[in-house]
Amino acid sequence: MVVALGLSSTACSNNEDVGTEVTVTYCTPGGVGQELDVYTPVPAPTSPVPAVVYVHGGGWISGNQNFSPFLGLIEKQVVGSGDIFVSVNYRLAPKYRWPAQIEDVKCAVRFLRFDAKKLEIDPTRIGAIGDSAGGQLVGMLGLAGPKAGFDVGQYLNESSAVEGVVDLYGPADLTTSDWNGDAVMHVFANDTFGQSFGLATPELVAASPVAYVTQQAPPFLMIEGTDDAVVPPDESKELATRLSADGDSVSLVMVKYAGHGLIQVGHRPIVPGLTQLAKQITSFLTGDLRGGG
Repeated sequence: MVVALGLSSTACSNNEDVGTEVTVTYCTPGGVGQELDVYTPVPAPTSPVPAVVYVHGGGWISGNQNFSPFLGLIEKQVVGSGDIFVSVNYRLAPKYRWPAQIEDVKCAVRFLRFDAKKLEIDPTRIGAIGDSAGGQLVGMLGLAGPKAGFDVGQYLNESSAVEGVVDLYGPADLTTSDWNGDAVMHVFANDTFGQSFGLATPELVAASPVAYVTQQAPPFLMIEGTDDAVVPPDESKELATRLSADGDSVSLVMVKYAGHGLIQVGHRPIVPGLTQLAKQITSFLTGDLRGGG
């Protein structure tokens, strides 16, 4: 069973346990269609409900809107609570250099507001969650407003702002010297930004969520592994500290014995565990977007 959204969908598949799925082309930057998947509760909403937008990781050079089992658990909980879950694709480097990635993600949010009535989405209650590079992108969604220059393309009468952000181990400051020891991330950086991390260049400053912290930031939940060897854990700590200093609502969860992707490092299980983290994330998203956070 697929929910009829009145949209031109390119593909659709079943998700019978909690809802239905439809794939939609949301924007066509440079004539290249970009897709998102909309997961809708069953029965379908009869009035507008909050939406959670998922932005995938992959170092800005790989990945798609299909999500991991951990994110799949969050999707089931969000949709099972009666809200809508949206998973977004975007252009990838090195074919498409920055800022193509944030331009697409912002366009996706504007599209959701443009077609909110068809989708039964409440345009005033859209949250975002992203992992790794997707964490950086949702951080930018939450903090970089129209003056940052990333709102280009279609649906420009709509806002790309989000009302809540879950940042899973995402880079926050691309200029810090913390990056000096990570060769993998330097490859991603050069493919995406044309330069290595750790340089205080205008381009890397402009791609760093920490550069846009204001007192008007939406609530943030940040989750990072204490043993992350890909994205330095101090990235999350720096962003959380800056948000807190400006009086913004922020919660940082440092997951013990977890590496990048919350993968267990060593023989001890991660603390908190994935099930507990998924419940905390879902509670934050659904509670905040429904006014109960």
